[in-house]
Amino acid sequence: MSYLGLISPFCRLSVAGGAVCSIRTITTNLSPLFFKATSVLLGEPLKKKKKLDPMIVRQREEKRKRRLEKLIKRMEKGALQYKPIEECEVPMKLIDEKDERMRHLPPISDETTDERELLKKAWSLYKLRQHYRLMRMVDRVLGSHQKALDELKMESEELYLEAIQVDLNLVPYSSRGPVSTPPIKNYPSPDGEYQDISKTWG
Repeated sequence: MSYLGLISPFCRLSVAGGAVCSIRTITTNLSPLFFKATSVLLGEPLKKKKKLDPMIVRQREEKRKRRLEKLIKRMEKGALQYKPIEECEVPMKLIDEKDERMRHLPPISDETTDERELLKKAWSLYKLRQHYRLMRMVDRVLGSHQKALDELKMESEELYLEAIQVDLNLVPYSSRGPVSTPPIKNYPSPDGEYQDISKTWG
């Protein structure tokens, strides 16, 4: 057996080179892969489940069962009844007098219906034109105001700065309007009695 036959299987062996590293790694691949170890995985024993008393478990199940039965009975009875609002309820007296209070008006003729429709259209057109006139007047006033300020700024910068200042005599503005009855001077206001008549619901 020749030496070439012995050397050929080891021709692909590689040694980690370098004078600093003294560890030699042997691999059969063209490029060295080195041997690597995975990180240490520390296992932990499983926690033991707490053993509950069978009586406690049975009581919990019975309590849950009773709660579901109550909910089913409540749903079978119908929707939940809310607290009545007296302002939104119609008194029984008015319900009984419904036929007496009902107005039996004669039917409206076609001429009256057309007249009312034309009147609505005329009123809408009148209000639209009134709105346009008001907007044009406001635009003219604002334009004249801005034009006067521009002319004043060209004449004198100091007068312009004084003109655009806020008038503190107008802001803040407060007013006191008329009352239903005139006040009585030195009138001793009685304490009065307060009686709570609101209903209570359990």
